[in-house]
Amino acid sequence: MKYIFIVNPIAGNDDKSIIFARMKSTFRQIDDEMIIESTKYKGDAVNIAKRYSEKYGKDCVIVSCGGDGTVHEIANGLAGTDTPMMVLPLGTGNDFAKKIYGTKKINVENVVKAFGLYSGKIKYNIKPIDLIDYNGEKCINVMSYGLDTMVETIGRRVAAKVPALGHQAYNIAIFPVLMKPLHYSIAYDITCVDKETGEEYNMREDNKDYALFAICNASYYGGGFCPAPDSVLDDGLLDFALVDGMPLHKALPLIPKYSSGSLTEEVSSAVHTGYIKCGKIWSTDDSYLLGNCDGENFHYTEVNFKVEPKALKLCVLKDY
Repeated sequence: MKYIFIVNPIAGNDDKSIIFARMKSTFRQIDDEMIIESTKYKGDAVNIAKRYSEKYGKDCVIVSCGGDGTVHEIANGLAGTDTPMMVLPLGTGNDFAKKIYGTKKINVENVVKAFGLYSGKIKYNIKPIDLIDYNGEKCINVMSYGLDTMVETIGRRVAAKVPALGHQAYNIAIFPVLMKPLHYSIAYDITCVDKETGEEYNMREDNKDYALFAICNASYYGGGFCPAPDSVLDDGLLDFALVDGMPLHKALPLIPKYSSGSLTEEVSSAVHTGYIKCGKIWSTDDSYLLGNCDGENFHYTEVNFKVEPKALKLCVLKDY
């Protein structure tokens, strides 16, 4: 088996050199091959993943060695193929990794050890998971609009300037965002599903006053905020959390609950949750939507999206 380690050289973890030295030593003693590819520009991981997948198919594993941006790109490169992806959380936020490894406090050394990349006894299960298709691109984690996109944008800038802050950069970014009114406008037409009965129903609003709208394949984003604590990666559905526009004094007590995953319809009448199969979201004034996928801002005035069931093969720990 060939293991293709796609490395983001500017990702946030300072221990990369030590980790890779140990893994290189291990691969010298086993039959499996270790190939290291460093990304050189935005989107490079997509092309690298595609190239190796086309060459080796299921006989290689693409290992994401970075943060959520690297995971996003590799997922786009491998969607619909037989080549699995393994995630080593070497970035700043590592929000998708929080879901698949079941903790907000990830220790990358423990992940490396659990996969057997230090011992040479490499072990994992392959789990097909869903993706979100949006305008032909793929999202593996969360597509979001409004307040959370503002926090994501400012948080990334802060993290880039002060890498030592790690995911705390996103917590800092909340404060300048909250200094402005939490009233944004959006239009949407979505097909929802009652998970208990399987019955489909439609939700549509042409001029929705909202604070945030998160459509989730996984659970965490923005450095650990949790709009969908019970998301299932292979259920063919997307969880959503839609929060009405509100003044600052009403928003402040809700933020800790949103971070912990306990903000529900029972907690506040301004919160709306459920499950989506597909839909359309568009700007009310033909400006770019205030939105992003997997922490990467996009420039669309309209987004058509749908869940793509079991579109990506993911390497998961044996006890996952």
